[in-house]
Amino acid sequence: MNNYILAPSILSADFARLGEEIASVEAAGADWIHVDVMDGHFVPNITMGPFIVETCKRITKLPLDVHLMIEQPERYLEAFAKAGATGMTVHVETCPDIVATLKQIKSLGCRAGAVLNPETPVGAIQPALPEADLILVMSVHPGYSGQHFMPEAIAKVSEIRKKLNALRSSAWLEVDGGIDAATLPKMKAAGATAFVAATAIFKHSRGPRAGIEALRDAIASSGGE
Repeated sequence: MNNYILAPSILSADFARLGEEIASVEAAGADWIHVDVMDGHFVPNITMGPFIVETCKRITKLPLDVHLMIEQPERYLEAFAKAGATGMTVHVETCPDIVATLKQIKSLGCRAGAVLNPETPVGAIQPALPEADLILVMSVHPGYSGQHFMPEAIAKVSEIRKKLNALRSSAWLEVDGGIDAATLPKMKAAGATAFVAATAIFKHSRGPRAGIEALRDAIASSGGE
């Protein structure tokens, strides 16, 4: 297990060649496969459901990191768990009782994560910190891949890292949005330990393998694994 996780988001993959795309990043050393689920309500886009998670489960042995950008996620947790999700991450903005939702995810045998949108203050995630296996900080507005990195997310990651350390939590601190070879070291320095990347991997000019290698090099050159 790497100290730092690379999680390619299939949001930018070529779905006509999804099996090949996932096999390519798996062979290149990806740690997790990140699946962005959007409902057209909480975010403007509509993407994948449990069927795609089930498909990914058949394609790869890698853990499936399922990010639920949906309203009332508790209604769908069981379906995603049955489809093969290794972990499920829900937004504090959509969960009136985030702790109860995290406990529900854990009861299904999955890693439980909580997400914070760019506009949401760090205080909103405080109740989730003792319960969460993963905290995800969005560094773009959720909904579409290819957006520009929001540098204000760096301070947010740093603040959450201090809070997790104070709790002696072993939770992953994940970042998602505009992560590439230039922005990853900044997030790593702030305390992030898991990095979601879509465009930087699947749209890399030399292909997904080169995208993974560039990000792994960025991790190594900024202080090693």
